[in-house]
Amino acid sequence: MRPDCERCGLDLPAEDGGAFICSMECTFCAECAENLDERCPNCGGELLDRPTRARHLHAAHPPSTTRHFQG
Repeated sequence: MRPDCERCGLDLPAEDGGAFICSMECTFCAECAENLDERCPNCGGELLDRPTRARHLHAAHPPSTTRHFQG
């Protein structure tokens, strides 16, 4: 799970809602997804709600720490 919005850099913790992903796992915040009309600008795929990951699972299945925002 990517830790940030690829468009604006907003932090998107894995245990919080509000993130949107396409089938290629490109990740955007709710505001950017809305501004993109729920279409991924990278692949053209549909942006859907990203599921959350329970904090107790982070040790065994850690979310990514690699940021993708290039701004």
